[in-house]
Amino acid sequence: MGHTYTPGLTVTPRTIISKKRILPLSGTVLVKANDTVTSSTVVARAELPGKVYVVNLVNQLGILPEDLPDYMIKREGEKVEKGDVLAETRPLIKWFKTDVRSPITGTVETVSTATGQVILREPPRPVELFAYLDGTVVEAFPGQGVRVETPCAFIQGIFGIGGETWGEVVLAASSPDEDLTESMLTPHHAGKVVVGGAFAGAEVLARARAVGVKAIVVGGMHDKDLRALLGYDLGVAITGTENVGFTLVLTEGFGRIPMAGKTFELLKKLGGRKACVSGATQIRAGVMRPEIIVPLAPGERVEGIEAGQVGEARGGVKVGDPVRVIREPFFGHIGQVVKLPPDLTMIPTESHVRVMEVMFPDGTRAVVPRANIEVIEG
Repeated sequence: MGHTYTPGLTVTPRTIISKKRILPLSGTVLVKANDTVTSSTVVARAELPGKVYVVNLVNQLGILPEDLPDYMIKREGEKVEKGDVLAETRPLIKWFKTDVRSPITGTVETVSTATGQVILREPPRPVELFAYLDGTVVEAFPGQGVRVETPCAFIQGIFGIGGETWGEVVLAASSPDEDLTESMLTPHHAGKVVVGGAFAGAEVLARARAVGVKAIVVGGMHDKDLRALLGYDLGVAITGTENVGFTLVLTEGFGRIPMAGKTFELLKKLGGRKACVSGATQIRAGVMRPEIIVPLAPGERVEGIEAGQVGEARGGVKVGDPVRVIREPFFGHIGQVVKLPPDLTMIPTESHVRVMEVMFPDGTRAVVPRANIEVIEG
């Protein structure tokens, strides 16, 4: 396989990337325009309100709601520790005393004489927003976040899982068609972005998690190994929130697929440098790709690699072409074009589109919209 034709899938030794970093709720921006930041710089911070607990005191104390304030030990706004007495009765004989204790550590938020309930709230949870990139703050949004920009080498994959991370790029495979094996991963790879070749199996991924790698970048894997890694079938529209211990980026798709030569050569030249990696992928619409970003110094250029997209324009699809499906329900599957019906065909969404019939390696066939494939050039 010489290279892969993937419209919009960018592999370039130099570009300018701009990332908008926004808090999930209003908070405090900690940097300003023109500040230099690194991946681990906290650029903004906010506090998520703590979880609310409702305690029905009148039922437990056997009193009327309007009398509740007379029995309260803790008042609105007071802090409480788990196990502190919130309220108690005051009988003549102390043996008959009843008290109610706090189930959490937090604050007494509300004491209601209408319902007889006390609302407790756990302490707020801090949310820190990292810059993710080594670069410059080009714009600050008060109370919201910032925009960070950096010159970089930029590589997009076809599919990924796991959130944003960063680490040193280390090549474990010596060629784009070499499989990543367990023996290639050593304690030296802890905290690193490890680049494989054509394939990573379930055992390798388990080893990567045990070693403590930050990210794996490889050509392909089996979908059954992805299910084993996650513990469930991936059925969501957007990935990136999975917690498997590392971030995974597939540059080619599902199956054993040698990494595109240009992608491998660029990663090889970037070995030893810091990479910022995200596995976030929009599966259904294809508008978000996993990425590897390697920040560069101003004016710096990676020599020997031409800028642009992977692959060259070609004159259209023909019967016999190898293709990869890039939309559900056959996302990532590799097959061969066996028929190109000339007429528009109605698909399950009731749209009328041009389609092709694709045969997969196991002999099964599927009718796929032409917009849902990319051609693999041999």
